[in-house]
Amino acid sequence: MLNAILLSLAGLVGLGIGGELLVRGAVGIAQKLGVSTLFTGLVIVGFATSMPEMVASVQASLAGSPEIAWGNIIGSNLANTLLILGLSALVAPIILTGVGRRDAVVALAVTVLLWGLVLSGYGARWIGFALLFGIIAYIVWRYRNPGQALEDEEDEEGPQNGVIAGTLFAVGLGILVLGGDALVTGAIELATIFEVPETVIGLTVVAVGTSLPELAASVAAALRGKSALALGNVVGSNIYNILLIGGATMSIAPTALPADLGGLQMALLTASTAALLALLWLAKSIGRTLGGLLLAAFVANVVLVFAS
Repeated sequence: MLNAILLSLAGLVGLGIGGELLVRGAVGIAQKLGVSTLFTGLVIVGFATSMPEMVASVQASLAGSPEIAWGNIIGSNLANTLLILGLSALVAPIILTGVGRRDAVVALAVTVLLWGLVLSGYGARWIGFALLFGIIAYIVWRYRNPGQALEDEEDEEGPQNGVIAGTLFAVGLGILVLGGDALVTGAIELATIFEVPETVIGLTVVAVGTSLPELAASVAAALRGKSALALGNVVGSNIYNILLIGGATMSIAPTALPADLGGLQMALLTASTAALLALLWLAKSIGRTLGGLLLAAFVANVVLVFAS
């Protein structure tokens, strides 16, 4: 058991360190190439911060554990909407200034699509390719219709030296792969030892672990009063998780999504995503009271997942 715990902890640390290095390197490369800040934030940073979830889910699928792979995707989105947004609002109220409304509509649409896939009990490689096409279409659409930027991309800085940036990117990617492998291996061993379904491990331990980069970024943004960045990390990550990571997972391992994810977990994810969209249109801010309620809902769901 000690080996499984150490593997899981080492994997979480590796994902955190690797993700940070990858983001810094990616931003440095983008700045060196002279691409726009919108493209940097939406494509480069958005993709890089989704790499922990990507690595964990793909490696779980290759290891024959779709429960962990898809549990990680759904659990990460729940962690984004409830845990990360809740903690960020507790740190400082999140001012809603109209940013992210269109993206929240996309997030809700792809969440409903994911629920439909779970209920269908069908998996195929073409579905994965369709999801990947969806993220490409979304990126192109946002690039051509920027409106108010999803994230405050100006805050992202990378090394000015191209060689250093490339080295950070490569090293970060390598650490991510090793960390993801260690986390998945440790998680599978823990599920076996404690006789806990792998879906539960994916929804909780793996999901929260791979969401640590978004958690750190959003809380730091809230402390600096950057509401757009805190909110953008949540909405953007939810879209990337389903289309990019779900698409890659289904393309590599075209199996049906675990049926037990189609009940309470997808219902809660859909409801919380719809509630966030409503807040963006109707409310002026997400205060500490609502933040506390979001956090309480996340904790209650984790307790319920393990209890069931």
